[in-house]
Amino acid sequence: MDPRIRALELLGVALCACAWIFTLAAALRSAWLTLSTELLPTESYELGLWETCVVQDVQGALLCQRHGSPLALPRDIKLARVLVCAALCAGLLALALAIPGLHAVNARADARAKKVMKMCGGALSVACAVLVLVPASYVAHVAARRFFDDSVPDVAPRWEFGDALFCGWTAGALHLMAGAALLASCAFPQNRHGPGPRDRLQHRPRTEYV
Repeated sequence: MDPRIRALELLGVALCACAWIFTLAAALRSAWLTLSTELLPTESYELGLWETCVVQDVQGALLCQRHGSPLALPRDIKLARVLVCAALCAGLLALALAIPGLHAVNARADARAKKVMKMCGGALSVACAVLVLVPASYVAHVAARRFFDDSVPDVAPRWEFGDALFCGWTAGALHLMAGAALLASCAFPQNRHGPGPRDRLQHRPRTEYV
């Protein structure tokens, strides 16, 4: 087994697992968007996929309230909720396919089946990257467009980027690298274990007759 293949396989699975953790953090964190005002400098607001929170800096308290009807949510938050949940499911499926496809796991299994499983895991990891990057970038685009809207008075508070957006971008980048590593490991030719039939015939000891 080529050591480069083994290294790419392990790197792809490790990156895919880290990307899934960052995706989960982005889904659970309430700070997709943050808002603070000059009138209340000790309080800030956080908007997430599932709840809205008020952070009180003086007391260090965090008061959260879950969203009511999904129909009342902004369009970007509804889209982010659906796509991030899809990315979490696809990420688990990518790991479930990539881990059995490793040559370090059950090395006696069919090499072609392992290659197909790795390719499917790598393709799913790339799909997860798209599913995470699209909502994070779209929410950031909408927030930036509203932030620089000239029709809004300067004294009006504006939503800014939260930590969850950076978790989503990090997860997307890691998913891309994981998919590239898994797919690259399938591009290397598979070395045969042991000599083939023709090699055994060529190296067969000759018998001399006297």
